Amino acid sequence: MITGTIKNRIDGLWDIFAAGGLVNPLDVIEQITYLMFIKELDDNDNKQAKESVMLDLPYKSKFSGQIEINGRTVSGESLKWSVFKDFPPEKMYSNMQDFVFPFIKNLHDDKNSAYSKYMDDAILKIGTPLLLAKIVASLDEIYKEMADLHDSDVRGDVYEYLLSKISQSGRNGQFRTPRHIIKMMVELMDPSPNDVICDPACGTSGFLIAAGDYLKENYKDQVFFNKQNKEHFMNHMFHGFDTDRTMLRIGAMNMMTHGVENPCIEYRDSLSDNNKDKDVYSLVLANPPFKGSLDAEIVSNDLLKVCKTKKTELLFLALFIRILKVGGRCACIVPDGVLFGSSNAHKAIRKALVEENQLEAVISMPSGVFKPYAGVSTGILVFTKTGHGGTDKVWFYDMEADGFSLDDKRTPVTENDIPDIIQRFKDIEHEINRERTEKSFFVDKKEIVDNGYDLSINKYKEIEYVPVEYPPTSEILAELKSLEKEISEGLEELEKML
Repeated sequence: MITGTIKNRIDGLWDIFAAGGLVNPLDVIEQITYLMFIKELDDNDNKQAKESVMLDLPYKSKFSGQIEINGRTVSGESLKWSVFKDFPPEKMYSNMQDFVFPFIKNLHDDKNSAYSKYMDDAILKIGTPLLLAKIVASLDEIYKEMADLHDSDVRGDVYEYLLSKISQSGRNGQFRTPRHIIKMMVELMDPSPNDVICDPACGTSGFLIAAGDYLKENYKDQVFFNKQNKEHFMNHMFHGFDTDRTMLRIGAMNMMTHGVENPCIEYRDSLSDNNKDKDVYSLVLANPPFKGSLDAEIVSNDLLKVCKTKKTELLFLALFIRILKVGGRCACIVPDGVLFGSSNAHKAIRKALVEENQLEAVISMPSGVFKPYAGVSTGILVFTKTGHGGTDKVWFYDMEADGFSLDDKRTPVTENDIPDIIQRFKDIEHEINRERTEKSFFVDKKEIVDNGYDLSINKYKEIEYVPVEYPPTSEILAELKSLEKEISEGLEELEKML
């Protein structure tokens, strides 16, 4: 979560774009993304070079030697952020237009890769040398500030704040799932080197990146020192779909910067008949859009058979079940209405989770988690696709705090249930004797069925009322009379003085 100083710097960067004539929020975010990608390409290249020396592994820098770009040859060093940021504005601008931007557009050797597809129509919209110089200097200062905070996900923090400006501008749309919530969901699922992971509404690929980072941190040897696993990680593990090309472009750059060379990031309406995926993935991580309803004519008939509805949040749940392999797991965010809605479609999808699969957990989150974008109350569903049931008991957790204030400012606070959620879920067998008055507890399947498959935690949580003892009425009246007498005497004294 970014600090006030960083926010001020980002506001300043936003103002620089506005003064230069770029006022569309998505255009601004896209242009910032290109420059951040160029900056981090340099940083990551230097980091990988150092690591290769330490591990005694061969490594060829992307910037080594002379590089041919559009029929002209240029020194690779001049394409590095750390070098060209000190150029005079005119030289920096011509270098960016003629060499750096074409270089990043054609960086991937495979022209059919996600990166190549979505960078093909990328356009540099920064119009003047002075504007570029100001933006580069401002962004460089932001990186320095973030480095002082020892925060590795600079882009994530910048996106989180910039995307809030889309909401403020009244634009529809995308908003980023908070990083700490994504990380919590990834830790709960504990991805393995053999998983095939999908986010059917991927946006900027936050879930896929977090899953990749988790694997690099926890399974580094199995992933990178096993030829087969590394090839799987680079080319076949990560799948993301969206219908916004800007988000897909950002997502593809994100994945490449985070070390995944060829993810499957595609333009696709996941709910339509064009999506033929079935029994494909071993892990789904998602926060699908809750935009209400859509045209039923474009929705896959397979999904409508599970729950006949136009509500996207219900259809995405049906999709998750369909695209998972048997034994595949899912952690997804849903609006609270999914948990207790009384329509036939709501009940049908909850019944499918409980009766036909293994519903493992329902984590209720406070309404402030998605502020400043939205104040909607949400929950996390965790389930395994079995196709033949398996739900015995469902674990409920009432998250009251996530480490940040639940107002629009979302400033850090000490109260945080996330470590407790992760620890308890990983040691879930010891939750069996927890009382309904505690933050987490089990509920038997039969009780859920008897309640019409209601999955809202308030249906099952018991509130412990602590009796409050008040003094007798006669004692209270006596105190009031005494107070009245004191006031009267005080007024008399005041009148004498006057």
